[in-house]
Amino acid sequence: MRYLLLVLIVLAAFAVGSRPTLGFDTPDSPKGKEIVVSEKALAIHNEALLIDGHNDLPWELRESDEPGFRNIDLTKPQKRFHTDIPRLKKGNVGAQFWSAWVPTSYGAKGSAPKVTLEQIDVIHEMARRYPAAFEMAYGTEDILRVRKAGKIACLIGVEGGHSIDNSLALLRNYYKLGVRYMTLAHSESLDWADSCSDEPRAKGLTTFGVSVVHEMNRLGMMVDLSHVSPDTMKAALKATKAPVIFSHSSARAVADHVRNVPDDVLKLVKENRGVVMVNFFSGFLTPEGARAMKLMFEKGRELKKLYPTDDKKYREAFRAWAKENDYPAGDVRHIVDHIDHLVKVAGIDHVGIGSDFDGVPKLPAQMSDVSCYPLLTQLMLDRGYTKEQIHTVLGGNLMRAFAEAEKVSRDWGKDTP
Repeated sequence: MRYLLLVLIVLAAFAVGSRPTLGFDTPDSPKGKEIVVSEKALAIHNEALLIDGHNDLPWELRESDEPGFRNIDLTKPQKRFHTDIPRLKKGNVGAQFWSAWVPTSYGAKGSAPKVTLEQIDVIHEMARRYPAAFEMAYGTEDILRVRKAGKIACLIGVEGGHSIDNSLALLRNYYKLGVRYMTLAHSESLDWADSCSDEPRAKGLTTFGVSVVHEMNRLGMMVDLSHVSPDTMKAALKATKAPVIFSHSSARAVADHVRNVPDDVLKLVKENRGVVMVNFFSGFLTPEGARAMKLMFEKGRELKKLYPTDDKKYREAFRAWAKENDYPAGDVRHIVDHIDHLVKVAGIDHVGIGSDFDGVPKLPAQMSDVSCYPLLTQLMLDRGYTKEQIHTVLGGNLMRAFAEAEKVSRDWGKDTP
């Protein structure tokens, strides 16, 4: 997610020390009663190919150590992160799209490509350093092969079109380095694509924006519409020749935040055969969280005008305001509420999971880290989903959309004389 870095830093203070244990309340259970994942649910979960669309660990590694994260051992429990290898295995993660995110401020400085390359290198270094657990994957066949070998397939998503610095050549080189999706815009609008959290500049997509989408189609790189405005969502859905994804977004009808997907767009996603991958951030899951996050954007901009050059005073003022305007985290049921709505409007074949672990400051109760995915399987089972439907949500839909994007790439230009 990471669309306002200082907001997340402030909010993180409220998340520390609040990591709950595995278990959740179902609508049919007494309030407050912890439910343990059943053997049946765990068996169904462990048979699935679980693919998470978005995890921000690479930037956390950089922030906690250095670009090479030389002092962090992911084979050991990492209390400061949501993610480490033991917990990934416990959660039965089969493939993970790691985010090669850099702040939009680097775009203004002209250094976004350099830092993006460093973040791509972090992901490759993770796979190189832990070959018993990780292996890089570059397509659907690789995912299946790596998973068959008992490892976690590592894939790369670039989070924000500012990383290509208006260069299709850079886009192509990112693909050569393993990038398999790119989010068109992040927290700030570009001159060719609009963000959902900024004033529009492109009014959807410009001609260059359409060319970016088409080049991604040609390469076989999935178009990610998380973070973009509804106009940009619709323009990209009109332009693309392949299924799109929302790597970490939820349903706007359930929680009214601009980072979530409106129902009219969900219907277009169904026509496109795309996938919306539910985000776990409390600020996008609950109505209260969505209202609070909207206010935080507004307050952040107001305080930035008051303290345009004094970051210390800005952070202090924001921290004081956030403390007075905190909101409830919700619980794991809120995640499945979003899954239910997406299934209702777009259909079971167009829903996935994109946790945003290590990129968010507050998570719903019982969904504390990457070991907790079995909770989703238990709750979906309780709500009447079949094993096949659960498997398609956990990873099958993303595999299908990815395979279709690969086919569009293979077929690109065949009709051209």
